Amino acid sequence: MATLRALLLGLCVAWCVGGLVDEVSAQRSNKAPPKPSPWKTLNGNAPLVVARGGFSGIFPDSSIYAYQIAMQFSLPNVILWCDVQLTKDAVGICLSSLTINNVTNIEQVKRNEKKTYLVNGESTSGWFPIDYTLDDLQMEKITLIQPSFSRSASFDSSGFAIIPVDYLAMQLRPRGLWLNIQHDLFYSQHNLSMRSYVLSLSRQVIVNYVSSPEVGFLRSIVTRLKGSVTKLVFRFLDAGDIEPTTNQTYGALLTNLTFIKTFASGILVPKNYIWPVNSARYLLPYTSLVSDAHKEGLEVFAADFANDGLISFNYSYDPLSEYLSYFDNGDFSVDGVLSDFPITPSSTIDCFSHINKSSSGQAMPKVISYNGASGIYPGSTNLAYKQAVEDGADYIDCSVQMTSDGIPICLDTINLFDTTTVAQSPFNNLSLTVPEVQKNSGIFVFSLTWKDIQSLKPSIRNPWFTGYQLVRNPAYKNAGSFVSLADFLTFAVDKSLAGVLISIEVSILYSTLLKYHIFCRNSCYWNERKIPDLSSTHPLCKQLLVGLARFENAAYLARKQGLDVTGAVIDALKNSPYGNQTVQEVLIQSSNISVLTKFKEQTKYKLVYKVDENIRDADDASINDIKKVAQTVAISKDSVYPENQLYLTGMTDVVQRLQSFNLTVYTYLFSNEFVSQAWDFFSDPYVQINSFVMGSGLNGVITDYPGTAAMYRRNRCLTLGDKTPVYMSPVQSGGLLGLMNPLSQPPAEAPNPILTEQNVAESPLPPVSKPVRPGPNALAPAPPSPSGHPRLAACAFISSLLTLLACLLLH
Repeated sequence: MATLRALLLGLCVAWCVGGLVDEVSAQRSNKAPPKPSPWKTLNGNAPLVVARGGFSGIFPDSSIYAYQIAMQFSLPNVILWCDVQLTKDAVGICLSSLTINNVTNIEQVKRNEKKTYLVNGESTSGWFPIDYTLDDLQMEKITLIQPSFSRSASFDSSGFAIIPVDYLAMQLRPRGLWLNIQHDLFYSQHNLSMRSYVLSLSRQVIVNYVSSPEVGFLRSIVTRLKGSVTKLVFRFLDAGDIEPTTNQTYGALLTNLTFIKTFASGILVPKNYIWPVNSARYLLPYTSLVSDAHKEGLEVFAADFANDGLISFNYSYDPLSEYLSYFDNGDFSVDGVLSDFPITPSSTIDCFSHINKSSSGQAMPKVISYNGASGIYPGSTNLAYKQAVEDGADYIDCSVQMTSDGIPICLDTINLFDTTTVAQSPFNNLSLTVPEVQKNSGIFVFSLTWKDIQSLKPSIRNPWFTGYQLVRNPAYKNAGSFVSLADFLTFAVDKSLAGVLISIEVSILYSTLLKYHIFCRNSCYWNERKIPDLSSTHPLCKQLLVGLARFENAAYLARKQGLDVTGAVIDALKNSPYGNQTVQEVLIQSSNISVLTKFKEQTKYKLVYKVDENIRDADDASINDIKKVAQTVAISKDSVYPENQLYLTGMTDVVQRLQSFNLTVYTYLFSNEFVSQAWDFFSDPYVQINSFVMGSGLNGVITDYPGTAAMYRRNRCLTLGDKTPVYMSPVQSGGLLGLMNPLSQPPAEAPNPILTEQNVAESPLPPVSKPVRPGPNALAPAPPSPSGHPRLAACAFISSLLTLLACLLLH
């Protein structure tokens, strides 16, 4: 006790003396004023995060899991939002819709009880809470479901009961509670008083905010709540909608904020009231709404934030970038946001706001572009590379293709249909159908000269259009110019880059042929079943090898006119500034060991082996084979966090295995679009990157949005150590599956294979043949196909080879 008194006395003396010293110092000198708040909110505090229905982007709105997960993965002062509806017995419940059938399974349970009522003067049909008591809803097991078709319905069968408001307040004890009263007028017409309910509840629990789009309701309670902690917020609906009390449009009411101030301390507006977008989904200049409201002493809350929403193309599918435009734009900050994914505004506020945008941040992970910033501009164009450099990529990449006149160029696919406007060009008659390469026809790079290709326009890839209708930056879908490898190297050498990555892939046909060589030379596994060794003396194998040699010379090498892609790349590097400079690194990437072997023999560049399939492990022999030629391995995301129907099923130790052999590990492909990410990452590209970096310890990310990865490295939460907040910690792999009803879990899938020596080993690249010249002994050209398009005579031969191979495998 004496020790405690002494401690308290010491603290008191220190406080008193400190106060006197400060006072004397202030009198003797011009003491610097307190540092102004970086936040341009009304009160200078950080914006608030309001979780609409909890974490409703993943779980059914207003379910117990939605609220619990929102509290777990958000800022400590997160506010839980409840859309209040009243039951027949005047019990307040949290439901996001007045018609219960939109958000529960009631339509299946009570099929014949559909009603029609007038709601704000409009006839509305469905199932309504006023027709059921709370016991009716709970005893009949009416449960919550996910109303959005773009979100997973896997939790609909989890049996989430409807939650009474008082249960939410008393059992979960949130730091903040927001009640939204959307339809007071409707309930009044049915002899239910929302006013009485809210006032009664506010005497039992702390209600921080009450919002409503009805002026009459807020004016009816403003006097009774005066002096309490409860703040009233007027909710604006679409500008053309009519407010039922004043009979004015919400757009008209927005011009009279002085009137709003008489009964509310804040306003809640759709986010496009602040940052409007045009019909093409591009941003228009921001309005003066926030500054006008702050001048009136009104807080401003913005609504309609969702990571899986169709945000402006200006944000490149990056929800954090959108939040920053409302929090940290240099001119204003909203006082809070209403979000279905509260983890993202939480990390934006705490980790990404007011950071040095010019800083490169942490050294890891390395950021490697994928065809430049190909999520923003057409890939492999001058604009995509320029954007990648500006966005902070460490390495920009060039996927090399060869034109018919032997020029190596940067293009991520051999088929010009995929990334150019060739289908609308005079070259559209050069279409070929090569079933072994792809099902559809194509016009290939090796069919055109470099000058021909330069006459085409680029076309941006939209990998998530089929099934999702997500497109990338449509205003610039054909912007930019193609670049040759020489142009690429000249551009990159004087930029602030760690280096360049040059990707070289043997064609699909040729790569397949090399694998056939290995099949005949070594024993191998097929679907986990041992295949007897087939030596080159086996008659069937000898026949196969003879045919392969014929195909290689006649079809691949001759048809490609003796083009040597590896030699062309080596020559281009020698003749570029990279032939002499040593500041920037040159990385050569390929999924073919034979390609990397040739570079190892002829150059001193760093080599990257790309594993082009999903794996769960790699045996020592395969890693040792890789290590003989490469210093780095690139693996897929699924090889780190395997997925099943977009749910993480676990986490492998592939990264650690490779690193234990002193190999660095890059992982591909990181994209911003929410459909490219597992549900466990909460439709947030930063949560995804953070989980891979912090969870697996990978060394680099390969991404078509390098700006996102570079921004991730700059966030200040990476240096907090044990104090790192939960929203900047790696997700628990398999966590969402563990919360799911077992009957709703996706059926188990076969595990990814193990990378073995047979997967890695290849024959050396054969010598390059001279171009085939017409002569008396030359093979006659194949007759034209009925369609008029040229075709490869060797394709039929390869089909027979594949049939032969299948026969060998089955016996």
